[in-house]
Amino acid sequence: FSPELDDLRDITINGKDWIAKLQKTERERTSISSLKIGYNKVFGYYIDISNAHKDKVPESYIRKQTLVNSERYITPELKEYEDKILNAEEKIYELESQLFNEIRLMAAADASRIQANARLIAVTDCLVSFAECAESYKYTKPELVEGNKLEIKNGRHPVVEQILPPGEKFNPNDCSLDNETNQIAIITGPNMAGKSVYIRQVGLIVLMAQIGSFIPAESSEIGVVDRIFTRVGASDNITGGESTFLVEMQEAANILNNASSKSLVLLDEIGRGTSTFDGISIAWAITEYLHENPEVSAKTLFATHYHELNEMSELFLRIKNYKVEVREYEDKVIFLHKVNPGRADHSYGIQVAQMAGLPQFVTNRAKEVLQNLESKELTPHEERIEKLRKLKEKDENQIDMFEIKDDKLRGEIDNLEIEKLTPLEALNKLSELKKKVKNGKD
Repeated sequence: FSPELDDLRDITINGKDWIAKLQKTERERTSISSLKIGYNKVFGYYIDISNAHKDKVPESYIRKQTLVNSERYITPELKEYEDKILNAEEKIYELESQLFNEIRLMAAADASRIQANARLIAVTDCLVSFAECAESYKYTKPELVEGNKLEIKNGRHPVVEQILPPGEKFNPNDCSLDNETNQIAIITGPNMAGKSVYIRQVGLIVLMAQIGSFIPAESSEIGVVDRIFTRVGASDNITGGESTFLVEMQEAANILNNASSKSLVLLDEIGRGTSTFDGISIAWAITEYLHENPEVSAKTLFATHYHELNEMSELFLRIKNYKVEVREYEDKVIFLHKVNPGRADHSYGIQVAQMAGLPQFVTNRAKEVLQNLESKELTPHEERIEKLRKLKEKDENQIDMFEIKDDKLRGEIDNLEIEKLTPLEALNKLSELKKKVKNGKD
């Protein structure tokens, strides 16, 4: 673009080579084998010749300094190149600034055409990428439909299927959701079974369909969604003083406050950042809210280890259970990576821990502890039932204030100004009311 700029850059890069070449040339021309070219801050570049060869110095050399054992000279050619070397950086900066401004003015004059071409190139590049992927990976054309239907036949994860080890095939899975009969899918199964991959796969397929790409599936019917909400992974915000659980709840709150019946919600292990009972309770309540709130009622895939959530399918019409299939063989678990209707019976946590490489002592001890916990679980269950029965009988013998039929007594209670009573007056009033209730009941 600029020969002058190229020359200056060549000087800064190849300056030492030019000096070495000049030194070799001058040695041959003068027959002075000890001739050297040096540099200092006072004189710049100079030619150093020992006193023994003073008689061979060419007339074109200009003496600059006399030392005890040698003399130093300069030449017009050497000084000219010295100026170029010393000033090259500054000249490069000035010339680059000048050229940049010239190019900027040229670009500004044609900005609209450049931007239009850039948009066309970007669209073309995107469509070519879509076409290449569709052809290479056997993607199919999605059918976008009216309504809230989401039907995917033999869908695949577009990324995971490309990074599997050689010879290993990705197991495709179906997905069927709508807002009428199959709104929420509770997906259970052990770690490594493929729950997270499955829900992400569905989200990516819907996203790809809506941006105009073919999708990794055998066939599909996809209703357009307004947003895809995700609550996946676990991370904290240490600098902001936010724990993993708090971040998780903030993300869940964003979903519940902004999702609509046209949204797709992907939930992965909600509630695992707190105690088991708290986690189950929160996960249950969130799922119930998504089902019962008519302003939300979003299509939802919920991957969880809380098998208790499977009970929701018996209480709520549009909640269905799905499980990731596994097989047990000689105390080992084989992951089939297939999602089918039903509920997982076990978590297989110890088997997964064995696969992860935990010491055998640890896994054997874990089995003992698990058996002990499971055997003890039966007795407390019966005891809890008996306690609940006795508690129920006790409650039946107690006075229920909401069963009071005496309107006069109700009015007296309603008119009490509790904040104006002293503790003693309050106790006396309570005793008086208790007697009236008992007399009325008798």
